[in-house]
Amino acid sequence: MTSSAPSVDLYCVLGNPIAHSRSPWIHARFAELTGERLHYEARLVPLGGFAGAVAQLAAGGARGCNVTVPFKLEAVAAATRCSERVQLAGAANTLSFANGAILADNTDGLGLVADITRNAGFDIAGRDVLLVGAGGAAAGALAPLLAAGPRRVVVANRTLARAEALVRAHTPLAMLHKTELLAQSTQALEHDFDLIINATASSLAGDAVPVPAQVLRRGSLAYDMMYGPAAQGFLDWATAGGAQARDGLGMLVEQAAEAFALWRGVRPPSAQVLQEMRAAATTGAGLP
Repeated sequence: MTSSAPSVDLYCVLGNPIAHSRSPWIHARFAELTGERLHYEARLVPLGGFAGAVAQLAAGGARGCNVTVPFKLEAVAAATRCSERVQLAGAANTLSFANGAILADNTDGLGLVADITRNAGFDIAGRDVLLVGAGGAAAGALAPLLAAGPRRVVVANRTLARAEALVRAHTPLAMLHKTELLAQSTQALEHDFDLIINATASSLAGDAVPVPAQVLRRGSLAYDMMYGPAAQGFLDWATAGGAQARDGLGMLVEQAAEAFALWRGVRPPSAQVLQEMRAAATTGAGLP
């Protein structure tokens, strides 16, 4: 009697659109480097079909999934349990399936802070930070940013009420870390900052940078959560203003590493994978 080969755990990323996603390559590379047996794929989910897609995955024995636009809010509703990060952000990008339960987490902000502190070598503690935007991306980033101990964080948004709501939700956490947390409209910004993070969709839409150039300090770090050609306008703007410019490719890799560690209990070599992706882009081969 021939014994069957051990099954391979299934994971995927759900989104719409999804063909551009680098997540399957990243997780396959993580698995290769750590010796974990898994299969990871991208799945296009029709609008209005997210809950059904998650139910199908869970019933089919999948171990987990990542969630990208536009389903991060629906991922919260699909969960039976939510991490504290998800409760604060109101959005989730990682679901884990086990024993009939669906646990929602948000690794976006963890990935952002890891890329800034470890890969870019920028210490957030004691610094002045400007977080531009008040949507799901900004909401996912704010709690991990506060945990890094900045002196002050200003959440700036074109619609001030949305920034104020995000600040209210995170005020107890800011007090815990002794960080001044404020909301401002992008039109009213006058001061400069050590770290500027663009969490809006302006780069993706090809719009102008949503804040004035005076927010930049010479030598400050200006970070766009987007990567590739979409981020180039922001990076050029930051460089022209005397800042260090960085795109969000490292955030993409690091948030994936956080999800991988949640699922597998193994920390993948994210710095190596990021280096490989940057090298491929630099040589003109494009991202893998």
